[in-house]
Amino acid sequence: MNPPAEHLPTPTPDDGDLLFGAAADAYARFRPGVPEQVAWLLADAMTGVPDVTLLDLGAGTGQVAAALVPALPRITHVDLVDPSRAMLREAVVILHPLMGNRTLSCHEVPADRFDPQRADYRVDLITCCRAFHWMNRPTVLAMADRVAAPHATLALMGDGSLWTHEADWTGALKGLIQSYLGPGRRAGSRGTYTEPNRRYEDDLAASPFSDVSQHLFTFPRAWTPQQVIGYLRTTSFARPDLFAERHAEFEAEALNLLEGHADDSGQLTEQVDFTVLLARRPGGTA
Repeated sequence: MNPPAEHLPTPTPDDGDLLFGAAADAYARFRPGVPEQVAWLLADAMTGVPDVTLLDLGAGTGQVAAALVPALPRITHVDLVDPSRAMLREAVVILHPLMGNRTLSCHEVPADRFDPQRADYRVDLITCCRAFHWMNRPTVLAMADRVAAPHATLALMGDGSLWTHEADWTGALKGLIQSYLGPGRRAGSRGTYTEPNRRYEDDLAASPFSDVSQHLFTFPRAWTPQQVIGYLRTTSFARPDLFAERHAEFEAEALNLLEGHADDSGQLTEQVDFTVLLARRPGGTA
């Protein structure tokens, strides 16, 4: 599983809000959720664990927990870790009606700085969806080893982005973005994207969680042109401030382009490859 193409150092809390905090509402509305079949896979990984503690790293607006809580009723506590306060606020609003008598804690720190400050803290399921590429990966995996129960499962998962998806409409959209921002893929406020030289599998092989299985889910995802516009506002490669005073012009042109590529029902289709890496310590079964 190759990291998505937004490979940057771990942001500080201020950087996290600078990069994504302003888009927290749009993130909650327009970022695709975790597929149901992925939630069931993670629930199956917890077979035999009576009371599950979930630690979600790079939690964003709580999409992983929102998918998992209904699929895994044995979750008793959820820890959300994200450097953006705005994202965590959205997550609390989304998760509140789902939690019942479960407990929820939010930690406004980068994942590598998570510290439960409890000597007896042990987590059963650690998840990271569409976010591991932002992190100091060896440090995060070392932290996970410190807090994980012997039987714990670590799940790294994601499905790339519309920048990397190959279709007529995504190619045209990418070309339009490049016509405004230049040929290189922008990476937030930090310049352009640099191709990573290490796969997630390599990170896991060098970590205590070296027993890895890969699971691929392929399915179509439908977008409306307006949903794509909302999604672009949440990305590091097409954030509104990158366009400065030309953002409204870009969105109008992008909307026209997308409507021209939509089918008769007004939708655009993306064929999604959603990859999940389930990792455990060798011999560590639930």
